[in-house]
Amino acid sequence: MNPENSFMLKMAFTVAEKLKADAVVLYADPLEDLNFPLKLPRRKIPLILLSRKKKFEAEQVNAENTGLHITSVISLPRIQMTRVSIIKVATTLALSGDFIKPGNIVVFVVGPHDGGFLDLIHIVDTSKESEIITGRGLSKISETVKPEIFQAVLNLAVELADKGREGKPIGTIFVLGDHEKVLQLSKQMIINPFKGYEEDERHILHSGLKETIREFSALDGAFVLTDEGTILTAGRYLGAAIEESNLPRGLGSRHLAAAGITSLTKAIAIAISESSGDVRIFKNGKVVMHIEKGPTKK
Repeated sequence: MNPENSFMLKMAFTVAEKLKADAVVLYADPLEDLNFPLKLPRRKIPLILLSRKKKFEAEQVNAENTGLHITSVISLPRIQMTRVSIIKVATTLALSGDFIKPGNIVVFVVGPHDGGFLDLIHIVDTSKESEIITGRGLSKISETVKPEIFQAVLNLAVELADKGREGKPIGTIFVLGDHEKVLQLSKQMIINPFKGYEEDERHILHSGLKETIREFSALDGAFVLTDEGTILTAGRYLGAAIEESNLPRGLGSRHLAAAGITSLTKAIAIAISESSGDVRIFKNGKVVMHIEKGPTKK
């Protein structure tokens, strides 16, 4: 780790110590290595590692005597994201995975993934609504769906929003959890393309399912998944309605449907906007996270 990046990380830990923060989150992709030569504060502050292109194991990093003590590692979607989007996605995944708790203060240190340097320290107080957290429902995601399932669906949604299908934008909804009630409040618009397949073939963690989902995302309607990650159907019409006044201006029928179904069930909905490529997470009828599409490669 070069002197500039070492300095930024030390400053992040210094800020964390002053604020009595609960964790420091480091985006590792800009770094050439994790060897940290500077002295850390006395209070051992948990360090969470983020990466979209590197594979890290906390135990392995700690065993290499880098000077850092990693408590957990979060894998980000393999796409370009703005610094703010990195922080938003990481906050969402850390809360849903129970790496941080509601009410925690977290210090992020990030930079451009291909720039070779860290250039931003950002403080997130998870007890407050802000630009990062737009609602209070994030902390309850693990009550509805398994963290690894939520992470897989969110990462997939962000990748689909970024890459689209055959170069064209994608707009769709993923509804996770409370599937029996979700199915009661919705109806099939087309023949269910997932009917007749074994559960393991329909599981969101199945390695060969991503391209199938990409193709079916062109269908009108939503994907419905169990809390265990099995896809039950695609092309599902969500009939639950909600007042438009309860949502931010400019959101269309897809977002109204996502808000409606989550207002009447315990489900979580992840909606991709076809027009903007932004991803929004809905819980209890409200937007709890808004992730903007990253910069387009030139």
